[in-house]
Amino acid sequence: MSHLHITSWVIAFVLVGLATTFTRSGNEKAAKISHMILRADYLLILYSGGSLFASYATYGALIIIKVLVGLWVIAAMEMVTIKFKKKKPVGVWWAQLLIAAVIAIVLGFGFLPLGILPA
Repeated sequence: MSHLHITSWVIAFVLVGLATTFTRSGNEKAAKISHMILRADYLLILYSGGSLFASYATYGALIIIKVLVGLWVIAAMEMVTIKFKKKKPVGVWWAQLLIAAVIAIVLGFGFLPLGILPA
């Protein structure tokens, strides 16, 4: 399930970039399509993350923090695309997305059992 989770959030980052690029270039139809695909991808992220959450039940507070940070990443992605589309300031949301993504990646790969650091 971790492969689906990693693949889906990589796709989500690509789709955020595509949606903002299409919006910047004035291609509203492509921006809307990529934003809708991004929203469908959120469902994959939530499904695979929920499955991983169930398998990490013994990790207590650490997994709860990871879930909350993961939800923060999804919220920041959505706010970046929405604010960018409405031509509102998005600098704070880009910063939040970067910070939350780094925290989520460090927690996921560094401290949980399917990560790359030895336990």
